[in-house]
Amino acid sequence: MKKLILGIAILASSFTFAQKDKDANAKFELANKAALDAYNTKNYAVAAPKFLEAYEILKANGATDETFKYNAALSYALNNNIPDATKIFEELISSGYTGVQTSYTATDKQGKVESFDKKMWETLKGKSKDFTNFKEEKTPSLEPELYETLATLYLNSKQNDKAIELIEKGLAKFPNNEKLKDFQGTAYYASGNNDKFANVIKEQLAKDPNNAENWYNLGVLQSKNTANAAEAEASFKKAIELKPGFSNAHMNLVYAVIGDEDAAVKKINETNRTNKTEGMKLIEQRRARFAKALPYAENWYKLQPENIDAVSTLKDIYTVTKNTEKAAALKTKLAELEAKQTK
Repeated sequence: MKKLILGIAILASSFTFAQKDKDANAKFELANKAALDAYNTKNYAVAAPKFLEAYEILKANGATDETFKYNAALSYALNNNIPDATKIFEELISSGYTGVQTSYTATDKQGKVESFDKKMWETLKGKSKDFTNFKEEKTPSLEPELYETLATLYLNSKQNDKAIELIEKGLAKFPNNEKLKDFQGTAYYASGNNDKFANVIKEQLAKDPNNAENWYNLGVLQSKNTANAAEAEASFKKAIELKPGFSNAHMNLVYAVIGDEDAAVKKINETNRTNKTEGMKLIEQRRARFAKALPYAENWYKLQPENIDAVSTLKDIYTVTKNTEKAAALKTKLAELEAKQTK
């Protein structure tokens, strides 16, 4: 599984202490400044505990602002400290934190927009004639992002069961969240739940039937069950139709048509010991599968003429279908490629 990338941004926050708490205010300002400076210079190992220090100072003085915990979690994540980042994001989600911030502004007589705390804003709004255009504005909720980021952390640390549980909980709240839907497929695949992963892909294809990668992924899942060989073949063909240069789809289409070669050869050998006639039927069926796979293998080879697997597979197909001249030519080329590889 590819490592998932965190798409996160730090939040600004501020707090003003009462006049009597000058010492606490100084400590808070010092910690907050150190955190921001470290974050801005990408020194996330320093930024994270400093944000938590600022949070604890606020909390000890009767003011809780989860924004500082959020910023600490981001810093831990960016420093690849998955355990600490995970712990804080779990706490934020459990606490119901949304990251919504409210701003209170008004415009003075000179047309300058000024910000106020809620109490002062309400006082001015009710009495002052020096300000107009009073606005109370809220930022968008960060709750979907919390789920997305924690899901990413779970997946990157291979905690797939936790990821599935979290994603399903997140999708219950945000059913149209595309990132969580993508992560859901990744989590199902990583946990080996191929049927559920296939269902996720089918849902995505219903919305976007021209996604070659999803057709390819569906084909890979279908090819894991020999009973679904025809469906896998159709999915790989669709991926190639949408993306002709999709070499992996060409390769897997060849293998899907040929089937389980080891099992087929084993069955032929076992059958030949007791029933030559039935053994010959199995040989002809094998040859027919290889003949069907031939044009697909040739297309794969055209795309990747230096790919050892493409050359070897096409050589074997020519051998089975008794095209000795082409098989010999590819045998020579295969030896040349293998010699280059060992140099």
